[in-house]
Amino acid sequence: VQLQASGGGLVQAGGSLRLSCAASRRTLTMGWFRQAPGKEREFVAAIRWSGGNTYYADSVKGRFTISRDNAKNTVDLQMNSLKPEDTAVYYCAANPNQVIVSMASVRNSYDYWGQGTLVTVSS
Repeated sequence: VQLQASGGGLVQAGGSLRLSCAASRRTLTMGWFRQAPGKEREFVAAIRWSGGNTYYADSVKGRFTISRDNAKNTVDLQMNSLKPEDTAVYYCAANPNQVIVSMASVRNSYDYWGQGTLVTVSS
């Protein structure tokens, strides 16, 4: 599975950005992770094919929304009320199979990764 992420950029605090990720074929679980300079890659959000169940890191709940278009094999991340601490490289990830709920936020649950797109939030 190949993943192509896009949509990163520079935005002021309080602003919005929308990230998109296109998969080369259907994957049952897709997610977004991010990695800030000097930090570990961390979970942001995930969505399952079946039922469209969504999961979020506490740090982004209420501000970010993950959605997918199953017909197009794409997943989007709408990011609102951005904060400087959201600055990171954002990575799209996918697992061809359904990931169980408790594992949706675990990095090793995902087999395929996109190239990353940089999001910079200025204060």
